[in-house]
This record gives sequence, C-alpha cells and structure tokens, in this order.
Amino acid sequence: MESVAVIIVAGGSGTRCGGAIPKQFRLLGGVPVLARTINRFAEAFPQAEIIVVLPEQHLPFWKNFAARFPIATHKTIAGGQERFHSVRRGLQALCTTPELIAIQDGVRPLCSTEMIHRVAADAATYGAAIPVVQPVDSFRKIDGEVSHAIDRRQLRIVQTPQIFRTDILTSVYATEYNPLFTDDASVAEHFGHAIHLSAGEHHNLKITTEEDFIIAEALLAVSEKSRVADDNNL
Repeated sequence: MESVAVIIVAGGSGTRCGGAIPKQFRLLGGVPVLARTINRFAEAFPQAEIIVVLPEQHLPFWKNFAARFPIATHKTIAGGQERFHSVRRGLQALCTTPELIAIQDGVRPLCSTEMIHRVAADAATYGAAIPVVQPVDSFRKIDGEVSHAIDRRQLRIVQTPQIFRTDILTSVYATEYNPLFTDDASVAEHFGHAIHLSAGEHHNLKITTEEDFIIAEALLAVSEKSRVADDNNL
C-alpha cells in the first residue's frame, strides 16, 4: 500500500442540523462524530498523518472536548472561507510527503476500511478516485415552469474519501478559488485530470440533518451487533 496522508474537513457550522454545537462534535453512539471519522482513517492507515480542519473559533473547544475520548493522533488547523480554502490549508499543514492524499468529510463517520482501501488502490492506479453510489430515487430537472425526467442510470451520488496522487492534488490546489469547484474532484477535473469512479457504500452517510443522526445511530447499532457476532464466532 502506498503511503497516505489524510485531510479531514470539518469546518461547517452545522446550522442545518440544529443543536447547541456543530454536528461534527455531537455524539454518535456515545462518541463524537468527528472522533469516529478520525479513528476510522487511523484504522485504515495506521501510519498516516491526519490533519483535521476546523472552524478557527472551535479549535480550543475541540482540544478540550477530544481529551475526554480515545481518539487517534491528529493535528488540528483553522479552516478557510470555503471548502477549497480549507483543503488548501490542510495541504500546507502536512509535514510528510505521502504518495496519496485522502480528503474526507468530517461528518462521514460510517465508511468502511474496505471501501477506503478500495478507493486508495484505485487512486494509486488512476491518479484520482472517488467513491460513488447509484441513486435509487427518481429525478426531474426543472426548467422554468417545465420539468422532465432524468435517467437515473446516468447519475451517481458522490461521496468521500476522495483520494489523489499527491502531485496531482498539490498542483491543482495551487490555483485560485472558483465558485464552480464543488469538491476536490471538480478541482482536479477542471485541470484535465480524469476521475475514476470507485464503488461507494450507501451507509457512507453524510450527517447533515437531525434525521441523519437517527439513521446513523441505527446503522451504527447494526454494525456493532455484526462486529460482536463476528467476535463471538472466532
């Protein structure tokens, strides 16, 4: 396996989810969402340097709050105005020079190590890889007062981690911000880099709303039950 560094972007305010603290700090199964994300990547890449990008005003809070939980070693830095700026600050904060860099949403705590390894292997082969899943809902495109159906077989839902060869990611993030940059893949694609689509996971949920927490708790309970059953069968 190629050497990997991980940048976890957790700079959101969490306003859509409500609550007294941003969603990345809320507890999921008794552990902060962000802690679960950090630990999952530390499990996948035990030697990886992990950078966590947070809102500047929450850096002291996280330092104190994180001390209460078993969380893998990580470095925290202040994010920027947009996700693009936060990722670039994460790149600038790296002390190592890995072969691959993974960019992960801080509020996607349920991705499997198997999927993470799959995307990393594809990134090593193709240069840039992102996990995607096929949508199950129907879609319609609105054009003024008229709408028409879209063939969902031609659509994919994009997830993270988005993983790139280091030379590709550092070169494309040397540019200026463009509002058309919606994620890291869109930045790389803007400069002509092809994006390989890896198999994602429907349970790789991005926690955005209060309902997402309910779903995540249920998914976590199923996962824990399965893990205990596997341990008992050893």
